[in-house]
Amino acid sequence: MVKKKRHKLTVELGCAALIASLLSGCSAANQGQSSREKTSVSGVMEYDRNNVVMGTLTKAVIYSSGKDRTKEVMERLSQVENDAISWRVEGSDIDKLNKSAGHPSGVEVSEDTASYLKKTLELAKNTDGAFDPTMGKISRLWDVDGDHPQVPEKEELKQLLDESGYEKIQQDGTHVVLESGASVDFGAVGKGIGCDEAKKLLENDSDVCGAVISVGGSILTYGTKPDESDWKVAITNPDNDTDYVGILTLSGENYVSTSGSYEKFFEQDGNTYHHIMDPATGYPAESGLVSVSVLTDNGLLSDGLSTACFVLGKEKSLPVLEKYEADAIFIDENHKVYVTDGIKNKFELVRKGYELAEE
Repeated sequence: MVKKKRHKLTVELGCAALIASLLSGCSAANQGQSSREKTSVSGVMEYDRNNVVMGTLTKAVIYSSGKDRTKEVMERLSQVENDAISWRVEGSDIDKLNKSAGHPSGVEVSEDTASYLKKTLELAKNTDGAFDPTMGKISRLWDVDGDHPQVPEKEELKQLLDESGYEKIQQDGTHVVLESGASVDFGAVGKGIGCDEAKKLLENDSDVCGAVISVGGSILTYGTKPDESDWKVAITNPDNDTDYVGILTLSGENYVSTSGSYEKFFEQDGNTYHHIMDPATGYPAESGLVSVSVLTDNGLLSDGLSTACFVLGKEKSLPVLEKYEADAIFIDENHKVYVTDGIKNKFELVRKGYELAEE
C-alpha cells in the first residue's frame, strides 16, 4: 500500500484562530483564488488572499493604508514561475537552459534568473553539494509526490547521478553553459524566491506597513502589524501536520523555510521513502532528522539551506549556518528539538512528546 502525506509551514498572525484559518485555507484556495479585506487598527486595512501558485498553497496578508496589493503579489509569483524558474513551462529561462544542455554556446538568461542561479550555485559549493540544483531528473525518477512513486532501478539511477552535479553548470553573468545530460531544477529554492520577489513588491509601496507571505513551506514576515504585536510562526508537528510543535516569535523582516521528510513520502516493501534526496547517493537522505526550519535574511537561501541542512544532519549543518549567519530548528527521529543559539529565546516548545535538547 502506498501512502502520501503533505504539510505546510503555517503562520500565526496573533491568535490561535488565525493559525487554524491558515490550515483550513487549503479548501478555498484549491477552488481558485479567494480574498477578503477588513478594517484594522488606525484606518489601516488588512488584505488577505489565498491562491495556488508555484504548485502550492500561497497566502498573502498585507496591512496597508492604501490599495490592496495581494493580487499583485500572486501575479508576480506566477510571472516569476512562468518566465524564469519553472522547468515545466515552455519558454521559461530554465526550460531554455535545460534544452541547451550539451551545446557549447550555452544560452542567455534574464538578469533575475542569473542572480537566482548565482546564489544557488554558491550555496551548492558552500554545502559541498548537499544542496544541488541538478537533482530534478532523479526526483522525477522517484516520483515521490506523483501518481507512480517507485524505488528506481540501480542502473538507471546511477546514470542520472553521473549526469548530475552542480559543477556541470558554468555561469558568466547572464550566460550559462550546461553540460550534456544535466538539468537544472529550482524546486528546492523556488518558494523562497517567491518570498524574495514579494518583498520587492512590498518595498515599492510606502502605504504598506506590514505583511506576511506564505508560499508553501517558505514564509516572509515584513514590517509590523498595526497593533505592533510580534509575528508568530508555527513549526509543524512532524507527527500530525494539522498541529504544531512550537512557536517562533519574531519582529520585522524574516524568512523562515522548512523541509521535512513527512511532507511527501511513499511506502514500498515495508520501507518508507521521502522526497528529500541526498545528491551523493540519489536516495532519500538519512540524517536522523525529520524536519529542519531555517531562519535567515534571504528567501532563496532560507529555502535552500533547509534542504541542505536536512541532508547534512545537525552537526555538519552548524558551520554552514554560521557562514550564512542563519539559525535553525532541527527535529530528529527521537522527538528531540535542537534550536541554534540565535533564536533560542524566540522559540517556545508547546507540544508534549517532544524534548527541547541542548547542543
